[in-house]
Amino acid sequence: MSWQEKLESFKNGVEKRNPGEPEFHQAVYEVGASIFPYIEDKPWYQEAQIMERLAEPDRIIIFRVCWEDDQGNVRVNRGWRVQNNNAIGPYKGGLRFHPSVTQSILKFLAYEQTFKNSLTGLPMGGGKGGSNFNPKGKSNNEVMRFCQSFMTELDHYIGADMDIPAGDIGVGAREIGYLFGQHKRLTKEFTGVLTGKGMEFGGSLIRVEATGYGAVYMLDSMIKSVGSTLEGKTICISGSGNVATYATEKANHLGGKVVTLSDSSGFIHDPEGIDAEKLAWVCELKTVRRGRISEYCDEFPSAQYYEGKRPWMVACDVAIPCATQNEISADDAAELIKNGCIAVSEGANMPSEQAAVDMFLEQKILFAPSKAANAGGVAVSGLEMSQNSARISWKEAELQKLLQDIMLQIHDQCEKYGRESDTYVNYLKGANIAGFIKVADAMMAHGII
Repeated sequence: MSWQEKLESFKNGVEKRNPGEPEFHQAVYEVGASIFPYIEDKPWYQEAQIMERLAEPDRIIIFRVCWEDDQGNVRVNRGWRVQNNNAIGPYKGGLRFHPSVTQSILKFLAYEQTFKNSLTGLPMGGGKGGSNFNPKGKSNNEVMRFCQSFMTELDHYIGADMDIPAGDIGVGAREIGYLFGQHKRLTKEFTGVLTGKGMEFGGSLIRVEATGYGAVYMLDSMIKSVGSTLEGKTICISGSGNVATYATEKANHLGGKVVTLSDSSGFIHDPEGIDAEKLAWVCELKTVRRGRISEYCDEFPSAQYYEGKRPWMVACDVAIPCATQNEISADDAAELIKNGCIAVSEGANMPSEQAAVDMFLEQKILFAPSKAANAGGVAVSGLEMSQNSARISWKEAELQKLLQDIMLQIHDQCEKYGRESDTYVNYLKGANIAGFIKVADAMMAHGII
């Protein structure tokens, strides 16, 4: 049987065992398309059924979360924790609170996290969790009561050497604080069981910035590999949360000109560029006033707002999608390519549809998949774990250097396993293979478990 036939059989098996989970199917197939040709002459991986075992989470914990709103109404949400694989270390991955959260999305995120964490070189397995709770529009007391109820159930399944959650969409410093406080109340221990904590109680410098910075460091390394730089490049960025704003900040530092930001309502295009002053205004808008990106145009007349649209119609040299999964369609990819885009670095998790990814690879666009490009966040989370274990706190300069070194190491691993010619590196293939090898070899060493 050829590797193509084996891949198709594997894909059909995953879909049959996991019906109605398209995001999970997409993530597993995308990895499989790189790994099956790689292991064709490596029968030990095939005999041990490594790909099949990776596509079956170690466990999925599903639980009810009951809480009371400010009007005294009892509310019910669903919570999950997907513990995908701990072959190289304890489960590590964020919690997402958003009405779009489903088991399929969390399974894809946990699967991706396994490879992403492997790429960092740090001893962390892959997990993900969350709830269909929406913190938007809720009072601090409502969010606190929800987080306390959520942690009361989740606490049975996490620990500093077992599973270390972090933040994600809808789970910022406020939510992490409430979750950690409830964990401390339940266990009567002060351990590093969550990352993304406040600096007052064991957090790490540059954790908030790390994902956005890392996506730009990866982009910069790819651009340099073809003899160019980010200096003077026009950059389209989606989103306006932490990842997008800190990607904008780092891109500005490296001489790029960011011209777009977005939220769920639409995007703004500022051809003059979103400089430090404008970016500070956006951060205040989103973190303090919790307003909409459309308000940017009222403050800065150089910009235009496009309601219900995504920024990929704007001509740019490079793109950094930082909003959500599957935000770049095949049509968006075609538009980016037509307008001269030469590189894409995924700041969000799996923001490109499979058809868009195929198009980028076919056109030899420099494409850094999320498991490589946005690994900066979990890398600094891993460093936070180290600081917690040693009861120390590193200086910002040390952490910046460690983050840059980790992202450069990820780039070099992707280049090593993804080089297809003297002039082209398939970073997607390289990331998948590099991430796979470490996890697969650890699984082989552990035996059939």
